[in-house]
Amino acid sequence: MAPPLLHLKDTHLTFGTTPLLEGAEMAVHAGERICVVGRNGSGKSTFLKIAAGQIEPDKGERFFQPGTTLRYLPQEPDLSAYATIADYVSGGLEGADDYYRIPYLLDALGLDGANGTSHLSGGETRRAALARALAPEPDILMLDEPTNHLDLPAIEWLEGELGATRSALVLISHDRRFASALSRKTLWVDRGQTRLLDKGFGEFEDWRDNFIEQEELDQHKLDRQIAREQHWIVHGVSGRRKRNVRRVKELADLRQSRTDHRSVQGASNITVSTGQRSGKSVVRMERVSKSFGDRMIVDSLDLKIARGDRLGIIGPNGSGKTTLLKLIMGGLEPDSGKITRGVNLEPLVIDQRRETLKDEWSLSEALTDGGGNHVIVDGESRHVVGYMKDFLFAPEQARTSVTRLSGGERARLILARGLRLPSNLLVLDEPTNDLDLETLDLLQEMVADYDGTVIIVSHDRDFLDRTVTSVLASDPGGQGRWTEYAGGYSDMLAQGGQNVSSRREEKTASSKSAAPAIKTEPKKVQKLTPKKLSYKYEHRAKELPKEMKKLQANIKSAQAKLDDGGLFARDPEAFNGAIKALEKAKKGLLDAEDEWLEIEMMREG
Repeated sequence: MAPPLLHLKDTHLTFGTTPLLEGAEMAVHAGERICVVGRNGSGKSTFLKIAAGQIEPDKGERFFQPGTTLRYLPQEPDLSAYATIADYVSGGLEGADDYYRIPYLLDALGLDGANGTSHLSGGETRRAALARALAPEPDILMLDEPTNHLDLPAIEWLEGELGATRSALVLISHDRRFASALSRKTLWVDRGQTRLLDKGFGEFEDWRDNFIEQEELDQHKLDRQIAREQHWIVHGVSGRRKRNVRRVKELADLRQSRTDHRSVQGASNITVSTGQRSGKSVVRMERVSKSFGDRMIVDSLDLKIARGDRLGIIGPNGSGKTTLLKLIMGGLEPDSGKITRGVNLEPLVIDQRRETLKDEWSLSEALTDGGGNHVIVDGESRHVVGYMKDFLFAPEQARTSVTRLSGGERARLILARGLRLPSNLLVLDEPTNDLDLETLDLLQEMVADYDGTVIIVSHDRDFLDRTVTSVLASDPGGQGRWTEYAGGYSDMLAQGGQNVSSRREEKTASSKSAAPAIKTEPKKVQKLTPKKLSYKYEHRAKELPKEMKKLQANIKSAQAKLDDGGLFARDPEAFNGAIKALEKAKKGLLDAEDEWLEIEMMREG
C-alpha cells in the first residue's frame, strides 16, 4: 500500500489542566473519504486544525508528504483581510493553481465576486469559504461543518461536487445524510482518543453503540474483579509473603485502571415546559397572499395546521420561509386572504441566530435572565446548575462567559433558554446547527413527545424525515407558490415533489450571464460528445453498472475475510491476498464510477 499523504501519530494536546487529545491518530491516503465524528467538545475541530498544520500539539508526529496540497475550511471563516469575495477566493490559490474554477464556483454558490466582505450573512460567508477551499482542487480537502448556514440547494450541490472530486476528503459533519453519502471511513474522536471504522458513516452509529455496550460490560467485569480482590485482602488466608505482596499490587493496578477509565459523556435530558391545551385548529390560512413590491412571496396559500401536527417548511434561501413564519405567527398581515388562529395558543419560537444572548452574561445568567440561582421549568423551581447538567454543561461552566462557549454549546444554551418556558406551539428555526448527533437524537425524541404542535424550518433532510408529519415546500421557480406533502422530505420526493437541486439548476441556467468577471488567462475547453452516444459508449454505459455491482461484491467478500481476527495467524498468505484483492476492487470501483460519470456527462453535453 502506498504511504499516506498525511499521517498523525500519538497526538496529545491539553488546554489548561484538561487533556483534550491523548494519543489521537489519523492517516489520510490519496482519494480517501473520512468522516470525523464525536460529541461537541470532544476535540474534533481541534484535531482537524492540527492535521491542517494550524495548531501545534503538545506531543506527537505529523508526517505531510512533500508536494501534497491541502485546503482547510474552518467553522468560522475570517474574510476581514479581503475587500471583495473574489479577492478572498482567489487569495486561496497558490503557485500553479488555476483561476478557471472560480467563476464556476461563485456562480454555482450564488455569489457575486464584486460584493464586499464586510456585511455578509453567515450563509454567504460559508459559501465564499467553500469556493476558496474547492477552487484549487487540492490533494486533501478538510471541511469542518460545511453545511452549516447553507440552504438545501447549496447542500445538495455541495454533496454532488464533493462526490465527484478526486481529492482526499476529511469531513466533520452532523448532517447524517450528507455524511453517509460522502464517507467511506469513519474516525470517532472519543475521550481524547481516535477509533477508526473502515466503513462509512451509515454504519457508524450501530458500531458505536455496540462498542459502548461492550465497554460497559468490561467495566462491570473489572468492578467484580476488584470486589473479589478486596474481599481476599480482608478475609483471605495468609500465604507466602511474596505472593501476598503481588496480589496487593495487582489490586492497586486494577483500581488505577478503574480510576483512569473515562466514561462516555452522558446524554442530555431535554425537558419541555408544556402550556395549556390549545384548540383543535391551531392556524388556518385561506387564499393568503403576500408580496413585497413586484415580488410575490406567498400566492393564494391554503393551509390547515391542527393540534398535534408536525409541519416542516423547506425552500431555498430567499424563497420566503421567514415571511411565511411571520404570517403564521401574526408578525405580518397578509395583503389578501384570511388567517384564523386557534384559541389558547402559547407559542414559543427558538431560532439559532442567538440574538437574544448578551455577551456580558455568564452561562448561569443566560439561563436565569441575569440573576438568581433558580430556573422555573414546567412550573417547578430548579437550581440552575442542575438544569445546566440536563443540557450537558459542567457545574464549573456556570460562570463561563457566553462569548467563550463553542458553537455547539451556544446551540444547547438557546434550547435550554427556550424550553424552560411553557408553550403549546413550538417553532424551531434551523434547530440542528452545531448540535452533535446525540443531542440531535434527544431533540428528535423531544419533538415526538411534545404535547402540542410543532413547526420546523430546517435544511437537514434526515432530521425532517425523522420528525415531521408533513412538508410545506416552495415550488420550483418561486412566484410564491407553496405545496404541502404528507410525510418527510423523502416522502415529498416520492410524491413527485421537486428535488431542491433542480431549483438551483434553473436559477443557475437563468443567471449564467451574471457570473462575476475575474481576470484569468484564456483556457481551452474540451468539447463534449454530442448527446447521441456512439455504440461503444452506449455499450459501456450498460455494462458499467454490472461491473460496479460485481466489484462491490468483491469488496464485501475481501472485507469479510479481513474481519476475521485470527486469519493472519492461521494463514498469512490468505491475509495478504485479501488485502490485495480489497485494494484492487476499491481501485476498480473508483475507476468504473469515474468512467460512468464521464459517459453521463457526455450524454448531457
